[in-house]
Amino acid sequence: MPKTPPDTTQSPVVADHELGPADTDACERLARTLCTDGRDRVDSPEWVAHARESCEELPLLLRREIRRFRRHSGPDGTLVISGLPVDQAALPPTPAVPGSVQRQVTIPAAVLTMVACGLGEPLAYLAEKSGALVQDVVPVPGQETFHGNAGSVPLSFHTENGFHPHPPDYVIFLCLRADHDQIAGMRVAGLRRALPHLTPASRQALFAPEFLTTPPPSFASEAGAGQADAKPRPVLSGAAEDPDIRMAQLVTTPLTPRASTALAEFGRACEATARTLRLRPGDLVVLDNRVTVHGRTAFHPRYDGADRWLQRTYITADLRRSRDHRPHDGHILTR
Repeated sequence: MPKTPPDTTQSPVVADHELGPADTDACERLARTLCTDGRDRVDSPEWVAHARESCEELPLLLRREIRRFRRHSGPDGTLVISGLPVDQAALPPTPAVPGSVQRQVTIPAAVLTMVACGLGEPLAYLAEKSGALVQDVVPVPGQETFHGNAGSVPLSFHTENGFHPHPPDYVIFLCLRADHDQIAGMRVAGLRRALPHLTPASRQALFAPEFLTTPPPSFASEAGAGQADAKPRPVLSGAAEDPDIRMAQLVTTPLTPRASTALAEFGRACEATARTLRLRPGDLVVLDNRVTVHGRTAFHPRYDGADRWLQRTYITADLRRSRDHRPHDGHILTR
């Protein structure tokens, strides 16, 4: 796995947009309403429907930026909005168990779900995090070297669930707590920035079905998860001038010499164009999973209840295209 280059800056991310106090309060009031509507399960279809209706009442700035990003995610494929409510005073200790998810309705879960409904429809995979729509990204004792959301070592560039026939179109993260030392960074690299760094030969190779992407370690607990659909695919697809991407440096294997050369060159292009986001509580990151890869720098958890805590939700822009994988037209892909 390519090593993350040293990054000495420890300044927090500069958000694309920052909500003012009035907009933050408005978001919190909406979220509290969702916490007290009598439905206390995030994964309940009825509660998601209520969140979908509530997203229309989000502050204009937030709705406008979500709508713009949905139409075109820009050169970086990333949107950062700060000032979202996370109810810090009421946060419990940071979870420290494998597979941690958020089933009960909370203010952060309500905020994430409303934003998800503004981008499309929330989505989850039964083989990952037990199919929860809102998932915790937290360090877990004993899993420091795990190359996934439970680890604290560097995490290489990847798109989410590129092995699956229906990967998410967007991934959103909300920071509830920063790490103690404020050095943990989300690394993001937009394909639109990286493409000019590739040779024509590498571009051509990346469009060929000469790569095999298998399920990431977070799916490993489910025997055979995704293996039935594993077949050679291209890393890039779609329009040559603005393609989509599916890859994960850890689990994408090049099958030919030219594919190996192209994948290595693409990794260098990502390193050359990446930026690091050091998130603070209330920072929301929206990633266009079709044109952006992301990873993580190393950090040092203390397992004292105050470690780094992000929550994550997947989103699809077209829920119907995965209908054959979702029993009863729900939000969870069972295979």
